[in-house]
Amino acid sequence: MPRLLTGLLLLGLLCPALGPSALAQDKGATGEAATGGAATANRLQELVKQARRVVCLGDSITAAGQYVTAFEVWLQTRDWPQRPVVIDAGLPSETVSGLSEEGHAGGQFPRPALSERLERVLKVTQPDLVIACYGMNCGIYQPFDLERFRRYQDGIRQLHKAVQGVGAQLILLTPPFYDDRRSPREFRYNDVLQRYGDWLVQQREAGWNVIDVHSAMTAEVARRRETQPDFTFQPDGVHPNDEGHWFIASRLIAGLGDGPSAEAASPRALLEARGLPVAMLPLLQQRTALLRDAYVHAAGHKRPGVNPGRPLPEALETAKQLEVKIAELRGK
Repeated sequence: MPRLLTGLLLLGLLCPALGPSALAQDKGATGEAATGGAATANRLQELVKQARRVVCLGDSITAAGQYVTAFEVWLQTRDWPQRPVVIDAGLPSETVSGLSEEGHAGGQFPRPALSERLERVLKVTQPDLVIACYGMNCGIYQPFDLERFRRYQDGIRQLHKAVQGVGAQLILLTPPFYDDRRSPREFRYNDVLQRYGDWLVQQREAGWNVIDVHSAMTAEVARRRETQPDFTFQPDGVHPNDEGHWFIASRLIAGLGDGPSAEAASPRALLEARGLPVAMLPLLQQRTALLRDAYVHAAGHKRPGVNPGRPLPEALETAKQLEVKIAELRGK
């Protein structure tokens, strides 16, 4: 029996309906399975709670900003004395493997490698906590290959070492689902990403903080297609739509031990459920994009075509103004 099918059957036995609602009914799926136990989920939430700055690293999926903003929405629902500043430092096309397929971007430029800018990003953003999601590009959309896999592993280890080296904590997200039905190849690229994700999950045994997005997303797509054969989170096979971004954010939230919030249908629904004005959402989206462009440009990179944004001091001042407006809407 194919490995992916076996995994899905096992998931089905453990949790017959694996949508956000069903996941929230199963303690293992809301936090324990995602991170390795309820105590671990609570510890990860404490890392977020104690952080002054949380930096999100990743490729174009992170750079798009939707799941980062959704994470910020969740932070707004927390009755904490102080919520961390969240900085989206994602860069389109990026890998941790340092690999690039021949003819990437029509031959205009190779994929940028995180290692080229990581030291500068950490210096500019000064994080207490880094949340990183890599893998989608790291297999460069080719069949599984041990050397490519080793390059991914080495890149993740280098990331882990660098974050620890600046005194910050790291939470790793397994790669999102790849929709082979929407972007078919002669092999299943999602199976390649599953192997990458499985290895990340295994690193929990070494004390790493890992939240498993990939397995949950794969299972959710399979579940939804039982009644909606054309369902997808990623119309082009790679980049999630709004629903897909919320699913990624919901697995992060669930991995931090908050199953009820992860059950919400969308960031807007989460705000409404917590009695917070939905008018906060566009302000949070604006702040995410503002800080992303300014910090990514301030750190520097080799990826053409990225909006340089405003100078960092100007962006920080505007972000403060947005925070005042957000606080006013919250009534605090």
